[in-house]
Amino acid sequence: MADKTYDLQGYTIALNKISFITRVFDAEDGEGFQFNIRFSAKLRLAPRFPTRHEAELQRSLLVKALS
Repeated sequence: MADKTYDLQGYTIALNKISFITRVFDAEDGEGFQFNIRFSAKLRLAPRFPTRHEAELQRSLLVKALS
């Protein structure tokens, strides 16, 4: 898995650096829905999506890519 990457909203993510992924939740100030990706270097990426369906889909595709 060392060479696997995943593209999400213009970011290329090194899958072997992901520590955990949160569930989908309402973003602040009514800005849609988001989930957080925490990396081993204590960095966080918080992609936001206009609908819960889109957020759930993108999260599930990322989880599938980690498998």
